Amino acid sequence: MTQYGFFFDQGRCYGCKACSVACKDWYDIAPGPEKWMSVYMWEKNAFPLTSIGILAFSCGHCDNPVCVSACEHGAIFKEEKYGAVLVDQEKCQGDRNCFQACPYGAPKFASDEPGTKMSKCTMCIDRLEKSQLPLCVASCPMRALDFGPIDELVEKYGDVRKIETMPDPETTMPNWVAKANPPKEQLIPYDADKAVRLTKRRTATDDVYAGDCDSVTEFDTDVACIRELRMKNATVAEVMAATSSDQG
Repeated sequence: MTQYGFFFDQGRCYGCKACSVACKDWYDIAPGPEKWMSVYMWEKNAFPLTSIGILAFSCGHCDNPVCVSACEHGAIFKEEKYGAVLVDQEKCQGDRNCFQACPYGAPKFASDEPGTKMSKCTMCIDRLEKSQLPLCVASCPMRALDFGPIDELVEKYGDVRKIETMPDPETTMPNWVAKANPPKEQLIPYDADKAVRLTKRRTATDDVYAGDCDSVTEFDTDVACIRELRMKNATVAEVMAATSSDQG
């Protein structure tokens, strides 16, 4: 078997969710939390160095897929041609042991109802058999995604298998590599106090500007909608919050 995998370039991705929407459209998945390709977004830093963290991730198709061993019904397996981790819907009982085991939250569910069957990324095997790329890779307008034999991806892009607070890759050995976004640097000297003073002078401002400069430039984590990367989301509401939209 030649193990295939994915590459993600965080610096190229701007969160358009074309990958997620294309996946849903191809596999006729309804809008909502059942997102085989999930685009996670979270807020970082404070004015004037604010930034958004982005991660597009479907499944690691791991060398040690803990979801397989967690399923008591033998519904999840690793196929032998591409190394994709797949689910047999007829065997799935919807007990969600796979979700509890997977550190990446790759098993997906359309609702919170008990017994809802799991679905997940299939590596687009139907397309691979036609020598076509997975939909997420083919649809990315920024070419932030790539796909191929994992050894070739590692040789081409390096062997980084974790971005920021992603789970430790040693647990499952995902066939997924990435290029992290470089730290945001302040290239031009910036006087935050002066910027706040000018903003307050030029236009009416919100209450956030009522105090001194520190009230704007010091990051209050309670204000952020999503303060950190959250890949495991136990409910539909949590999934939608972490991935920000019905479609992607």
